[in-house]
Amino acid sequence: MATSVRRTTLTLPAAPVGPASPLPAVRAPGDVHRVELPEGSDLPPDMARQLAYAPLDSLLPVGIRDGYGRTRTETTLDALVIENDRLRATVLPGLGGRVHSLHHKPTGRELLYRNPVLQPANFALNGAWFSGGIEWNTGATGHTTLSCAPVHAAAVPAPDGGEMLRLWEWERLRNLPFQVDLWLPEDSDFLLVGVRIRNPHLNAAPAYWWSNIAVPEDEHTRVLAPADHAWHFGYEHRLRRIPVPESDGADRTYPLRSEFPADHFYDIPDDERRWIASLDATGHGLVHTSTDTLRGRKLFLWGAGRAGRRWQQWLTEPGTGGYAEIQAGLARTQLEHVRLEGGAEFAWLEAYGPLAADPAAVHGADWAAARREAGDRLEAALPRERVEAAFAAWRPYADAEPKESLATGSGWGALERARTGHDLPGTPFAESTLGPDQRPWLTLLHTGDFPRDGSVPAAPLVAAPWRDLLESAPPGPATDYHLGIAQWHAGDRAQAVRSWERALAHGTDCRPLYCLAAAEEAAGETARAAQRYAEALECVPDEPDASEVHTAPLLPALVRVAVPALLAADRTDEAAAALDRLPATARADGRLALLTAQVALARGDARAARAVFDRGFEVPDLREGDETLSDTWYATAEHLTAGPGSPITPAIRSEARAEHPLPERYEFRMREV
Repeated sequence: MATSVRRTTLTLPAAPVGPASPLPAVRAPGDVHRVELPEGSDLPPDMARQLAYAPLDSLLPVGIRDGYGRTRTETTLDALVIENDRLRATVLPGLGGRVHSLHHKPTGRELLYRNPVLQPANFALNGAWFSGGIEWNTGATGHTTLSCAPVHAAAVPAPDGGEMLRLWEWERLRNLPFQVDLWLPEDSDFLLVGVRIRNPHLNAAPAYWWSNIAVPEDEHTRVLAPADHAWHFGYEHRLRRIPVPESDGADRTYPLRSEFPADHFYDIPDDERRWIASLDATGHGLVHTSTDTLRGRKLFLWGAGRAGRRWQQWLTEPGTGGYAEIQAGLARTQLEHVRLEGGAEFAWLEAYGPLAADPAAVHGADWAAARREAGDRLEAALPRERVEAAFAAWRPYADAEPKESLATGSGWGALERARTGHDLPGTPFAESTLGPDQRPWLTLLHTGDFPRDGSVPAAPLVAAPWRDLLESAPPGPATDYHLGIAQWHAGDRAQAVRSWERALAHGTDCRPLYCLAAAEEAAGETARAAQRYAEALECVPDEPDASEVHTAPLLPALVRVAVPALLAADRTDEAAAALDRLPATARADGRLALLTAQVALARGDARAARAVFDRGFEVPDLREGDETLSDTWYATAEHLTAGPGSPITPAIRSEARAEHPLPERYEFRMREV
């Protein structure tokens, strides 16, 4: 039985992803992946070069996905199944093409960590992400902006005469198309995956890819790879080379023998086969291998500490086991980007399947023997030469045109094709996929101006050719607003500010004011930023505008960013007034409850701030690495301990931490504090 591809549905408790933020992503992204190299670090030259190459300094043109909550209801999702006699893979095309399940029929084993719920959390570059399965991370360091977005899917002919499932989309951060082809040869225990990233442009572009595999974790789980050293990166932002398996007194190949979350990027010698495996106490588990283009291998672990366990609970439902992640990428580390020349492509083949090894060997004290046992079992099950042959067999089929459409992604690829006329065999971006976000830009492309209906498109474009079109278009609220966004992305901050001021003069909505406030923040102008935020709040009506159909209402989104800026400028009463404008149902949102506590604390009312915590709240989009929650708790505790008007001394801080320990429900710190 060669691969068959069919439609199905999957029903599970899910929190809706919700609408995108109505505010453009002009504020700098978080620095969770910022690298601080120890003095005297001796990095390989290519690694040092790629660490410094095109780090992401803006999420534009992508929008922020923060409209989700934590209330889950039974939800039916579209799914695609590919299977042969031995494996069955379930894919979610509406959620980035995530492989939700990989079931091995002969043993009845689920090879992946399969999350029983869909709970978005703030881990993707642009917000919404969920744990479990196999995800395809492209664009820039981190979880892809497509984590909770639909991708195109179709059935195409496979090299062995069966069918492949093709996933493809246009990635907007780097403006590059990619495709993922999945198939199961007859009688194969391995899911084969052909991947291609193309650069159809004239100029070089930074490329990024990491296939992220969630695997079940318990105290016996061991991750093996053919390496004696790894690059360790934690939430303290330091990258350092450590020995494998033991470092700092513990065997780090067992995820639960570490306390804090961390990345371990294995330093695999150039002549070694690329593979990584996660095996349980019996020596069974999942192995991943690939052709050599996909050179990197990584273990991400949550650790056994309180915060790591809390994050795992946050991402699923009570009673669910934990997970670790084994990953494979284009570079040694996830912190690097790789130059892809104009007109060129990166292509490789991956294989996912079961592995059974001698448990005494893989869990023995001899690391060389353990990894040799796993490597030998992999070679017996799937020889390296067979992977190379499968890659060669797939290459001619990578351009095969889809024969049956199974799911539809975004219209951004179709818009780029309309602009450039690019011919991308195998990944059609049909005109029929153009939607409301793209049509105003199509009008600009064809007429040189946006539609003159008074509307301002929500979704921006920032690539240089679109910036050129905006600069040539007649002035207007939409043109000047979007020109400012494109100029901001290009680093021309002064011109961006002038464009937003012109947009404001046209009498458009508050978004240019928001952009001007963000510009003042970026310049370190706290007082001027607060003034701009105050002006933006004044121009937003209390009731949502009728046009706010596909995005969240402006007022709550603006309040969430304005209140911290007003507090920073000691405009506490205005911050409180901004919160009071929201209906009680909105203020019950955990994001606004935290702001309420911070405003109370700024007013000197630590008891009111503590009462917010005691009532309990959850911040649905709490960002990984963000310590605002714990910082606010401890600041409240210090003021309660010191008393009104008393200074906060080191002794008070120590006493406050002893008398008011952080409750477990608010413990999300991902580093040693």
